[in-house]
Amino acid sequence: MIKAIAVDMDGTFLDSKKGYDEKRFEQIFQQLKAHDIKFIAASGNQYAKLKSIFGQRDMLFVAENGAVIYEGDTLYDYEAFDRSFYQKVIDYLNIERGIDNLIVCGLRSAYILKDNTEAFKKEAHFYYRQLKEIESFQDLPDDEYVKIALNIDRKSHPTLDEDLSANFTEDLKLVSSGRDSIDLIIPGMTKGQALHRLLKKWELSPDSLMAFGDANNDLDMLELATHSYVMKNSEDKTLFEVANHIAPTNDEQGVLTVIEEKVLSVLN
Repeated sequence: MIKAIAVDMDGTFLDSKKGYDEKRFEQIFQQLKAHDIKFIAASGNQYAKLKSIFGQRDMLFVAENGAVIYEGDTLYDYEAFDRSFYQKVIDYLNIERGIDNLIVCGLRSAYILKDNTEAFKKEAHFYYRQLKEIESFQDLPDDEYVKIALNIDRKSHPTLDEDLSANFTEDLKLVSSGRDSIDLIIPGMTKGQALHRLLKKWELSPDSLMAFGDANNDLDMLELATHSYVMKNSEDKTLFEVANHIAPTNDEQGVLTVIEEKVLSVLN
């Protein structure tokens, strides 16, 4: 019996206009709550961004690709980089590779440079509700750092993936959240690993978990869940091999449709 449902955001739960059918979801959410089925937003997004999407709902938030977990407004668990190692990665990207368009993700806030372009700032503010502008990445604020987000220009940096892996070996993991969007995370701090910890806390097995995703950073989440769904709109062929089912597209509100048909219809 399904007791927990985890959903990715962009390309999965949210449509291509970054919205969802809020009235329909509220009806579904209340029914899930009545049957003690936990709803989990599992995303590369910042916790504050996820809260802005769902509001004051009694649900779980797996943010920053698994590094941060909140239960409602309460911080449940997090894992941060070693500060000196994190600074080495930032210096490599910013100084050695000349990349300024970085989003440096801390537990309390995300940070970008004051002299970034207005276009980059606008996009960063859309995804990161808690965002501060700083003078330099070599003088980072006092925070716990959980992720680095960037968009790779493959023409300017064709070997960046390989170079990062070679320079930082097993201490850094690259995951894609879609197209050229890359998140640099702590190895093992993934959505799937976060969900595994939650299932263990709740004394549930993967047979109780339903999960939805569309991108590379959803891979181990779909591998974990017995009831795994790749979105029909996904461009990642690997996910179609891993997931046990295919959900309608995000623009068809595929997540809500599957929950209604495969979960609620059985309960009701």
